[in-house]
Amino acid sequence: MKTTLAGLKKGQKAIITDFDIDAIPLKLLEMGCLPGNIVQLLQVAPMGDPIYINVNDSHVAIRMETAAEIDVEILKDF
Repeated sequence: MKTTLAGLKKGQKAIITDFDIDAIPLKLLEMGCLPGNIVQLLQVAPMGDPIYINVNDSHVAIRMETAAEIDVEILKDF
């Protein structure tokens, strides 16, 4: 099932499929937020923004605005 990183529920894992290179900070790319990598939503802030993710064994907080630009495919049975 395709969605964006912003559409994941807490605990869900997904594979990054595509993103808008102009909307993603270089730091996220350096930390491994690249197509083909598995990402997991760990936590959502009380007001819904930012979200806390695990990508390449790095825990990263990103804004929902940025997460909405990252296309993912949710992993089943993971």
